[in-house]
Amino acid sequence: MAKKCEICGKGPVTGNNVSHAHNKNRRRWLPNLKKVRMLTDSGSVQRAKVCTRCIRSGAVVKPA
Repeated sequence: MAKKCEICGKGPVTGNNVSHAHNKNRRRWLPNLKKVRMLTDSGSVQRAKVCTRCIRSGAVVKPA
């Protein structure tokens, strides 16, 4: 199960947790993905995992 937006391709980003003692541990930031029903270009309904930025921007058209 890929944690990647099917519209824009946004995926996990890596970096460090940094404590007050400046200790560093690796961590991941995951995109905020939602399973939504959306209309495709052909007019059919399809389920997709889409980030909330794409939903808010109007890149996803939801069926009536």
